[in-house]
Amino acid sequence: MPSKTAKPDRPNQTPRSVVFVVYPDITLLDLVGPLQVFSHAEDPATQDKGYACQVVSVSGGMIGTNTVLSIPTQPASSLQGHPIHTLIVVGGQGAIPGMRDTQLVAAVRDMAKGAGRVASVCSGALVLAASGLLDGRRAVTHWDDCARLAETFPKVRVELDPIFIQDGQVWTSAGITAGIDMALAIVSEDLGRAAALKIARAMVAQMVRSGGQSQYSPALTRQLRDGAGRFESLHLWISDNLDAPLTVEALAAEAGMSARNFARSYAKSLGTTPAKAVEAMRVERAQELLETSSRSAKQIATLCGFRSEDRMRRAFLRGLGVSPTDYRQRFRAEVTSGGAGSA
Repeated sequence: MPSKTAKPDRPNQTPRSVVFVVYPDITLLDLVGPLQVFSHAEDPATQDKGYACQVVSVSGGMIGTNTVLSIPTQPASSLQGHPIHTLIVVGGQGAIPGMRDTQLVAAVRDMAKGAGRVASVCSGALVLAASGLLDGRRAVTHWDDCARLAETFPKVRVELDPIFIQDGQVWTSAGITAGIDMALAIVSEDLGRAAALKIARAMVAQMVRSGGQSQYSPALTRQLRDGAGRFESLHLWISDNLDAPLTVEALAAEAGMSARNFARSYAKSLGTTPAKAVEAMRVERAQELLETSSRSAKQIATLCGFRSEDRMRRAFLRGLGVSPTDYRQRFRAEVTSGGAGSA
């Protein structure tokens, strides 16, 4: 089992071995997203490939996914005696029968003994938990599987919100694209932040996100609640005019409704008041700017329509339970001079 403190070694300066464990009915993107990250990664010191990737299953051969594609794999036994830098268990609907598959669980447990780091993508955490590798550790999985993970494996300290969690040398991630975030964070730990940023740019991915950020998207939540798309164009307009005085009257006029009817209809559809929705969108935009730009808090407050730093601070405390300053310190990406986010 990997150490809680020691970082994975790289024997003889060879590329770091990353082994993906799959089984029938995995989610294909759970595999290929992180696989693409590690395949892109270069060691900045040598410009050589940073990782050598392999995909294994219990018996090897072609393994079906949740798409029309099957993937070729090596048998897990072929790695016996070979050091593994990072072992990653992929997720998918097959993880539920997989956590009950004694051969798969035993194979994961055996490979983990020689691995410097162990990780899971999405519901792959169920297989890790079945192997005992998450006992006593903080862990996360896709929000739809968090209850199952907690109930089936009570020794695991399940957290519902983060996109990924690192507990010592064991990493777990939430659903699908969070596996890419986790992989980028692993690259950053191994090869440095510049190497991770280079991959993110190449993949046209969002800037490397910290694991403490939420796996729940406020924008997606709005879309789900507004299933018929009644206020979709209004939300786009709000997003383009956050620095304007967005009163209920102004929103109602844009929606082509009376203020009273608009406020009632909006609250019924979205489960929140227009004022709270506007504040949430302003906080979301401010989060993005705090993470990716070098603008001052005062500038960001003005751009997002808060009118003052104090108003923005109170909105952050209400919505996130943290101040803008603390948020920036925790999640801010490195901003280079002249970058896209610079003032």
